[in-house]
Amino acid sequence: MKSKTGFFKRTRFLGVGGALILGIWLATAIAAPAQTFKTLVSFDGTDGQWPFYDSFVQGRDGNIYGTTYTGGVNGAGTVFKITPEGKLSTLYSFCGQTNCADGASPYAGLVLATDGNFYGTTWSGGANSQGTVFKIISQGALTTLYSFCAQPNCIDGQNPWAPLVEGMDGSLYGTTSGGGANSQGTVFKITEAGTLTTLHNFAGATNDGASPYAGLVLATDGNFYGTSEAGGWSDGTVFKITSTGNLKLLYSFDWSDGAWPYAGLVLATDGNFYGTTWSGGANSQGTVFKMTPQGALTSLYSFCAQPSCLDGEFPAAGLVQASDGNFYGTTTYGGASGDGTVFTITSTGTLTTLHSFSGPYGDGFQAFPGLLQGTNGLFYGMTRGWGDPCVPGTTVCGTIYSLDMGLVPFVTFVRNVGRVGQVAEILGQGFTGTTSVSFNGTPATFTVKHDTYLVATVPAGATTGRVTVATPGGTLTSNVPFRVRP
Repeated sequence: MKSKTGFFKRTRFLGVGGALILGIWLATAIAAPAQTFKTLVSFDGTDGQWPFYDSFVQGRDGNIYGTTYTGGVNGAGTVFKITPEGKLSTLYSFCGQTNCADGASPYAGLVLATDGNFYGTTWSGGANSQGTVFKIISQGALTTLYSFCAQPNCIDGQNPWAPLVEGMDGSLYGTTSGGGANSQGTVFKITEAGTLTTLHNFAGATNDGASPYAGLVLATDGNFYGTSEAGGWSDGTVFKITSTGNLKLLYSFDWSDGAWPYAGLVLATDGNFYGTTWSGGANSQGTVFKMTPQGALTSLYSFCAQPSCLDGEFPAAGLVQASDGNFYGTTTYGGASGDGTVFTITSTGTLTTLHSFSGPYGDGFQAFPGLLQGTNGLFYGMTRGWGDPCVPGTTVCGTIYSLDMGLVPFVTFVRNVGRVGQVAEILGQGFTGTTSVSFNGTPATFTVKHDTYLVATVPAGATTGRVTVATPGGTLTSNVPFRVRP
């Protein structure tokens, strides 16, 4: 049986109370000619510590929102926002209530829902100390919607690692890493009012899965697709589940093609799903893969293909498809200094390392979180810190960085699917003075709410395709198609 020398073993060395340094390298990363890397924030503990497993989300106001796993006023994690230029504000510090009834330790990031609020999960805390689902507004007021382990033996689930996704019905869907009828994790649905329904109990069997650490992605067929870290043939699975809980196993990893997918999937513009595995593959250091909706999987890249793993190793985060059509991601280790990388990969598997992090006292250490491409064209990401508690000048609490690849601004959606007559929420910049909005060439009525947010009604005759917004500064095109449903 293969030993998990990856995620859990390494993070336990650096976990709460840990003081073991895995390695400090002082080499300077060399930027590729077309890129500009910039450290925007170095956390100091009081404003957050250890952004761990999440990635960012852009709000209606054009700012970027995220979480840290620890730190903050109470040492139990934070919700923060950061301007595109790098000004950080702490919105909420968890464990502000007795016995951390408001939650603690948010591994996952946030989702912006169509009601304008953000929703997320905490791994611990809550009324039963096993994690929560919460809502938070952009000004920072937080409401705990549900505390897991409210049912005997935690059959409603416990310890969610993953972010949520909003379904077509307006409910939120997510996973728990543990609990459920078989203590192997669950898939659940929760309304914005806090009513939770368990849709599936993982059993760890070959036709199922176990321990889902990743969130779900809503596909154009109305179903959700996700990964489980274990189960199947023991190395993890990819599955599909309907909004009513009918789960179908699509693929079981067998090490040779990857193992232990901690991250979720991204639905690409070609209709396929793309993702990463933490380990396995040709060099046992993780992979990038493509999978069709029917479950046919192709391994695109095996990390550590270069000497000393200069191309990176152990990707904990998933991928983001950028406005240039390529995929971007991070690795936790490897690169020129062994401290992780940022990379881009094409849909056919050509990988380019864009940046190698230079260590705890350089520009970053352990890029567990994934990337967000803001509508200004820049990528934003985070690195994890070292030392607990972190002490600025002595230990490192984590960073936020930006990466400019020269990609032009664009527009995107809160949800990129809808029917004729429904309202589409569009995010971007420079909307003041907008003169037209078109859905794949069909003009739409619209209202500019403010410079970074407008709403448009899906017009009669609209078909699936790109949305364009004509602003005083030029015409902006959506990074993904808007899919018009019957």
